[in-house]
Amino acid sequence: MSKELLEAIAVLGKEKNISKDSLLEAIENSLLSACKNHFGTSDNCQVLIDRETCDYKVVRTKEVVEDYDPDNDPQEEKALKISVAEAKLIDPTYEVGDYIQFPVESREFGRIATGVAKNVILQKIREEERKVVYYDYFEKEHNIVSGIIQRAIGRNFAINLGKVDAILSENEQVKTEGLKPGDRIKAYVLEVKDAPKGPKISVSRTHPDLVRRLFEAEVSEIKDGTVEIMSIAREAGSRTKMAVASYDANVDPVGSCVGLNGSRVNAVVDELRGEKIDIINWDENPAYLIENALSPAKVICVVADEEEREATVIVPDYQLSLAIGKEGQNARLAAKLTGYKIDIKSETQARDTGLFDELGIDYQPEGALDLEEVEYVGNEEASADEDVSGLQDEQTKE
Repeated sequence: MSKELLEAIAVLGKEKNISKDSLLEAIENSLLSACKNHFGTSDNCQVLIDRETCDYKVVRTKEVVEDYDPDNDPQEEKALKISVAEAKLIDPTYEVGDYIQFPVESREFGRIATGVAKNVILQKIREEERKVVYYDYFEKEHNIVSGIIQRAIGRNFAINLGKVDAILSENEQVKTEGLKPGDRIKAYVLEVKDAPKGPKISVSRTHPDLVRRLFEAEVSEIKDGTVEIMSIAREAGSRTKMAVASYDANVDPVGSCVGLNGSRVNAVVDELRGEKIDIINWDENPAYLIENALSPAKVICVVADEEEREATVIVPDYQLSLAIGKEGQNARLAAKLTGYKIDIKSETQARDTGLFDELGIDYQPEGALDLEEVEYVGNEEASADEDVSGLQDEQTKE
């Protein structure tokens, strides 16, 4: 019997991914429940299981007492006591206060007690299954999972992840994607909660870290730590700006993320269903970083106040609309990416309002600006007539 039990536990553990100790604990609890149902109490019962061979036995301990009334004592008291007269029939050496152990055969249990034991085992298995699934997905919290949209629940979607469903709420959906049942998608795991009916998983398609995890999966240099994503600003469904830095002078961080012929960035764009992605170089100098963040627009100069986290940017007249972007999107994303409040002025506005003098810049319209009087002066000769969505040339710095 112990060999059959050992084999059954091995098969069940492999099938349900439940540990052997948990299954043996379930068997132990089931036998104690059967004892309680059969004898009225399990306080004096003990289940002894060999963890290696699965040999087990159940024993019941009774205290030897002077005498007791079997007719009037409660059933629980009868299960715990034995009179000295009865004890001496077993062994004449027993005295009052001794304890005697009696083996219990599971075949003694009635149908109800057996049913109780079965239910205890099944309940334990279900609990362990839920725990396994919970910890499996808890480890994936703040990571990406793949699934198939199963059905719509109001304006939310249930996504089948295999062993469990996740919820993609309306607030975490990209309105322009037009998801429907049957679509296979990747989503960012926001939170995993343990619930009585199994883990409750909330996922997102709008979170900026979805873009981060997609690039980590696509770009080996990010995975091995050579390239790091320093900051991400995202307006889901429309555009993302991402600043990257390299810890190896021989590795171009932007080129690594773009990939050969744009293969890597295009894979991410496809998963995000056409969302545009601008990849820029990170720079410790906030002025350089802001200039990069406003790409594809070119700037004349950037003056950044690190204490106030504010920056003034002057751009050529013909670059003003590009720097601000449609409905202010480019400037808004640049501000999110850098953490600076950015004030963008055209060259004419700066000249007419005396901004150059206010900033202490020696403005020379037909020549170069005085580099010593500003924190950063960008390249004003280059033009940017096209809107770049993924492939970014490294900015020229003077």
